[in-house]
Amino acid sequence: MARDMGPVLKRCRSLGIEPQVLGIDKKSNRTNARAGKKVSEYGLQLREKQKAKFIYGVLEKPFRNNFAKAQKIKEGTTGDNMLVLLELRLDNVMFRLGYGRTRKEARQIVDHKHVLVNGKCVNIPSYQVKAGDVIAISEKAKSKGAQRYKDILEVTEGRTVPSWLEADHENLTGTVKEIPTREVIDVPVNPTLIVELYSK
Repeated sequence: MARDMGPVLKRCRSLGIEPQVLGIDKKSNRTNARAGKKVSEYGLQLREKQKAKFIYGVLEKPFRNNFAKAQKIKEGTTGDNMLVLLELRLDNVMFRLGYGRTRKEARQIVDHKHVLVNGKCVNIPSYQVKAGDVIAISEKAKSKGAQRYKDILEVTEGRTVPSWLEADHENLTGTVKEIPTREVIDVPVNPTLIVELYSK
């Protein structure tokens, strides 16, 4: 599977993203050499798309597929619906619940068949969760990786679980209470610019 293996802090700088958005508690003292330069309308639109792809760890083809799905949803705007679909990815939900320090780690946990959705093993990071779904770390993963999850929770303990999710860290489970709205999605992305880019 293709992955973005570039330096994370450097990429954050170039896109103007705080590393904390990715779950990384680091700061870079360097400045972006291109900061302050005038960017074209196309450049702004492209940067917003790159930001969204980088934050959620999604490549171009699945990202475009999400956009196509969002266009078919009759309620709400395409841009907002696209962000909601990205939030509902299983790897992102694991990150939001605090069971992954970063989305990359959460994706790896899903890939390694550690995650159950409604009691069934799901190892597809892009799996779309629904309202009412119960997500849990499997008993096997809990017993074999007890220290791993203890370490993860130590790092993510201070992270706020979004209002649309409910986490039970003692039992390593979580529930999707409802589908999130754009207002509660705290990613620094302007989806309108992405829609404008794809509409050209």
